[in-house]
Amino acid sequence: MAAEMEAKGFEHMGLDGRLLRAVAELGWAMPTAIQARAIPLAMEGRDLLARARTGSGKTGAYGLPVLHKLLSIKEASPAVPQAVRALVLVPSAELARQVGQTLRRLAAFCARQLRVAELCGHSDLADQRPVLMEQPDIVVGTPGRVLAHVAGHSLALRPWLEVLVLDEADLLLSFGFGDDIRALLCHLPKIYQALLVSATLNPELEALQELVLHNPVQVLPPEPRLPGSSQLQQFQLCCATEEDKFLLLAALLKLRLLRGRALLFVGSLARAFRVKLFLEQFGIAACALNPQLPARSRCHVIAQFNRGLYDYIVATDEEGPAEPPRHRPRKGGTARKGDKKGDKKGQSPQCPQDPEFGVSRGIDFQNVAAVINFDVPSSVETYIHRVGRTARGDSPGTALTLALPDELEGLRRIEDTLAAENGQSMLQPYEFRMEEIETLRYRCRDAMRAVTKQAVREARLRELRQELLNSEKLKVYFEDNPRDLQALRHDRPLHPANVQPHLGHVPEYLVPPSLRGIADPNPKKRKGPRGAGARHGGKKPRGSGNPLQSFRFTRRGNKRGAKGTP
Repeated sequence: MAAEMEAKGFEHMGLDGRLLRAVAELGWAMPTAIQARAIPLAMEGRDLLARARTGSGKTGAYGLPVLHKLLSIKEASPAVPQAVRALVLVPSAELARQVGQTLRRLAAFCARQLRVAELCGHSDLADQRPVLMEQPDIVVGTPGRVLAHVAGHSLALRPWLEVLVLDEADLLLSFGFGDDIRALLCHLPKIYQALLVSATLNPELEALQELVLHNPVQVLPPEPRLPGSSQLQQFQLCCATEEDKFLLLAALLKLRLLRGRALLFVGSLARAFRVKLFLEQFGIAACALNPQLPARSRCHVIAQFNRGLYDYIVATDEEGPAEPPRHRPRKGGTARKGDKKGDKKGQSPQCPQDPEFGVSRGIDFQNVAAVINFDVPSSVETYIHRVGRTARGDSPGTALTLALPDELEGLRRIEDTLAAENGQSMLQPYEFRMEEIETLRYRCRDAMRAVTKQAVREARLRELRQELLNSEKLKVYFEDNPRDLQALRHDRPLHPANVQPHLGHVPEYLVPPSLRGIADPNPKKRKGPRGAGARHGGKKPRGSGNPLQSFRFTRRGNKRGAKGTP
């Protein structure tokens, strides 16, 4: 039946006509596998336990039946009181905003009948109370923020709640929201429909399933956790030294061998700033997504990337507070890797990370052509979450993982797991001759020498100082304490790194002869947004399906053309 639905389309699912108009407006021609299976069951009122990978259309899979149900309730009883009837719990503030935007787009032709509100850490509780006083039909938020409003009596979920959705349920638990979810369940009515969606179904979810779901139907589409090689090409490369990593990155981006926009993942926040400052030495505009900044600032960075103002974002996997919160102990009292003070992947205790931050999974970075794992992910799950940022929907994508010799063991575990799941090796060698870019090595060394530990520290301090100056929360304080504002503005100047102008221009004689017809190291300045999607009116440019393929070589050292096959 699901296969028939997927083949026939949304119009045969019995959805409200206004929702079908919104689906057509969004360009959703056919339902994805998870949508074809989940929507009919959810519309029957069944509880669902659904597994859906990133980019599989899971928000539409639960959003459409939820909106249809609320519209049906209002039409069946026009005098029904206005109340919160659907609650969507998500693990991060950014994902809450993204889900809210998607639901509003799906409800575009019934916006007067259905209202959506987001509750997350980007604004104060007091600022969100007026929104809740209007009784929105759907509330999207993190468990901690929703529970705070329930405890403050600004949000009532009983007796009118009809649907509870747990999106990215595995991350909800790993972020430490388990206790908040259990506390929220005490404030729900006895009868409601529950939809639990997760990228992975692990034993930790079993206890939560028993509390939330009642006779659930499992929806497990027969699809791998990542798209196939025809859509997502995955490469690996062993770099002998740290310098080789930076050299290759500079060559890929400065020579513009990588087409379109890309996400660069590293292992820590300090390393993210180091990569950002390194790229700035070559005149490459990039931004670091800082988990220490408020959610509103991070969402602004993501929005700038999606509009094409930046081609590259450097991000980390730091997903959660620096220390396990005292009111959110993990099962068995064990802490997650990276939660300890001073851990390699942890945060400085002087500036804790926002517990509602998460970037490698869930956030909708648009038109991402490639993902570069500058540091090898710590687990298969993290690899999948990172790489899942590209090749979303039907779009093609490329992933490249760079590994030092001491990172090869972790990379092999990832490779073996993916091969076992897909029945074939998914990580192909990214082959080229390193001597081709030796002419750029001395410039790479100059750039690396300029990015000192002090420069990284001052870059982080400058960003935090700017955040303080622009903070709406501190505006009243600075009005009452103008001397503090002056002291902050006139504190000693911070110099993150001395940018060397000559590195931004690459003479033709430094470009490898075999790449001179492909490389574009000194492009002319363009007006308007950057990025493949922006430059080509949202359409994929010719030859952009594999942004790394133009610089690939065969095992015998013969260069392959841009249209070659692995």
